[in-house]
This record gives sequence, C-alpha cells and structure tokens, in this order.
Amino acid sequence: MKDIHSHLLVGIDDGSESFEESIKILKLMEKSGITDLIITPHYVENSQYNCNNKDKKELFKQLIEKKDENNININLYLGNEVFFTSNIIDLIKQGEIRTLNNTRYLLIEFPLHNIYNNTLEVIQRLVSKGVIPVLAHPERYEVFQNNPDIIKEYLRAGVLMQGNFTSLFGKYGSTPKKLLTYYLKNEWITFLGSDTHHEVKYNARKLEKMLLKITKDKYYVKDLMENNFDKVINDEDIGMVR
Repeated sequence: MKDIHSHLLVGIDDGSESFEESIKILKLMEKSGITDLIITPHYVENSQYNCNNKDKKELFKQLIEKKDENNININLYLGNEVFFTSNIIDLIKQGEIRTLNNTRYLLIEFPLHNIYNNTLEVIQRLVSKGVIPVLAHPERYEVFQNNPDIIKEYLRAGVLMQGNFTSLFGKYGSTPKKLLTYYLKNEWITFLGSDTHHEVKYNARKLEKMLLKITKDKYYVKDLMENNFDKVINDEDIGMVR
C-alpha cells in the first residue's frame, strides 16, 4: 500500500505534535503495510497553518533523519493539502505551497459544509497552467453527499479524486462510507490515502480485500493501492476520469 495523504510534519498543523509521535505513527504504518507515504501538511491561507516551503523542507529533512535512525522502511515524499483559495496559482509561484513531490499534482481540499461559487473557474485556471488538482476526500463534503453525481462536473474539469480509505473502515460515519463505496464502484476515485493525523487503525491486506469486494476489478485496485501513486511521484500522466 502506498499512501498519498498524511500529516506527520511536526507542529505545523493539526497532525503530529512531536517527532516521537511521528516515529510511533510511522512504525505502525509500516506494520500495517504502508511502503511509501506522501507527507501533506495543511496549508490554510491567513491562518496558523501556513508553513512555507523552506520551513517545511527543513522539518521534512529532520523527519527523514529520525526515520532512518529508527530503521523504518517507508519512502517519504513531501507535498501539501491546500485549503481551496482563488489565488492558489500565486501561492505556488511565491513558494508558499508545494505540489506532491514537486510534480504537476496538487492536493487540495474544499470546505466541508459549503463550496465557493468560483470553484470550477479556479480549477480550470489551474489546469490551464499545467497543474493537476487532486481533491482530498470527496466523500466528506456535503455538496457531494447531497448530490453524489455532481462529482462528474469536477472530473470533467480535470480534477482527480483521492478517497480516504479510512472512510471504508467507518472513521467518519455511514454517509462517507456509503458515498466512497459508490464512487469506487464507478471508478471515479484515482488515489487512496489514510489522512493520518494521530492514529493508525487499518491494515493494507484487509483494505485490499474490501476494495476487491467493492470493485470486482483487481487491476483498478492495483492502481488505487500502488500504480497511480507511482505515476504521481514520477510526474507521469494518469489521464482524466470519465
């Protein structure tokens, strides 16, 4: 299993609060079957969660050193989970936010309870600049819960979807679990991530069995668990979901 979404940089968002906690989580992730992980701290403009790329890079370097000291066999990469704002392109240019492993792929999130009127317009501008938006946990947003098929508007605009596989284990309740299951059946999800902040309560083998039961497509499951992650890390094309 390769995990595209986590919060283990110390003290810069609502994730890990110490290197000791991060190492403990990484050990549990390794035990659960994670081999590769992207660290994606929140970036919320005009908030306390606004660590810039220079400072993130230094914290990331320290985390890798401590991981190696503890002989943890997980490959780490750096990105951001960027709270949606109309000037995302400017934040990239200013060196404030980071794409996933310095590729074209950018992990973004929407407000949970509403959506901005200019969202699709901003997404189209991003795509026109060569940035590929990856929307974190679509199953958690009320706009999709109230109208599940509206997700197709965003897929057509070039957005790729990252589901939280912990939703399938019931972490956020029955509605996100049912919605992510529906999206997986339609193969509208391109990536999976744990969105780990403080705990690890899953198992890659159990997840694989759940996905195979949902989708009946072992090739799609392989893409979800490994192949699409590799394409992101190597900045390779994935293609739009239709």
